Amino acid sequence: MGNYRTKMRRLGHCDVTVNGGKNGRHSPCGDPPNKRIKKLKRGEINYLPDYPDGQDDSTLEDARQTMVDEMKKKTLNGALIKQKMDLTFERWPALFTEQQVCLEFSRVVGKSLKQEFYKALDHHSPRLMEIFKTKRGLTGQVLADLMQQTKTLNVTEIRCLVLSGLPVILGDDPSTFFKACVDVDDKGLYNDVPMGILYHEQEYITPQKQSLHHNASSVGIILEGKIVMDAESLPQAMYIVFGLTYALHLNYPKYMKNSFDFFQQVLLKLGKTDLKPKLQTLKNQLAM
Repeated sequence: MGNYRTKMRRLGHCDVTVNGGKNGRHSPCGDPPNKRIKKLKRGEINYLPDYPDGQDDSTLEDARQTMVDEMKKKTLNGALIKQKMDLTFERWPALFTEQQVCLEFSRVVGKSLKQEFYKALDHHSPRLMEIFKTKRGLTGQVLADLMQQTKTLNVTEIRCLVLSGLPVILGDDPSTFFKACVDVDDKGLYNDVPMGILYHEQEYITPQKQSLHHNASSVGIILEGKIVMDAESLPQAMYIVFGLTYALHLNYPKYMKNSFDFFQQVLLKLGKTDLKPKLQTLKNQLAM
């Protein structure tokens, strides 16, 4: 591979040239040695493609403007949006659709977000529910309350249960991440939330320490205090939020970092293999 990359650098391919030049020999345009290139930590593909044949800054800007105009329409042309997103390799307004989040995630890590996330989640769900039942104390009580709200073995309800219970056993603060409201215009509830999920309830419900919100009429995705996307359920919202962290290069929220690390390293097997003690313990329990 080393010889291959050397030949590709000499041909001027940006995706390898950008990471060459440790001693300054291969740095493009006489730039200083590339000693401070950030190492990938979350399993991203190290990718800086050349412009497609016949394209330059001007034509890609035209593609960006086409997408901006398309996103203003009530009925979106999915094929056109995908074509322009593939062309620009950029995070334009069209990114804030479920399809483009999944496609961008695939471009970044080379995996199918929705398929891999659900497959791994469903595989571990039976064992996770067994682990929930073994917990005692306050943690056990919270988990017991969540399990009592699961009335059926419907796959969506099981996913909701597992995704709601994971932050509890991993020591995160789900109350900061999950919000519920009757009026979505009540921005005071979430305008200080860097990242989270908002449940829109049909009517006021008695506050609980944690709820599965099965009766929520809609689910919103919060980024930097704003609702940027809507989802049909918690599982869908959760994998979209996770995908957006990759697509937008966002840090995991501190109050849910263990859960997001679990999604990344255990469910999707991306990035570092060494786990924090809590994650390693849970992973070992899942293997029993």
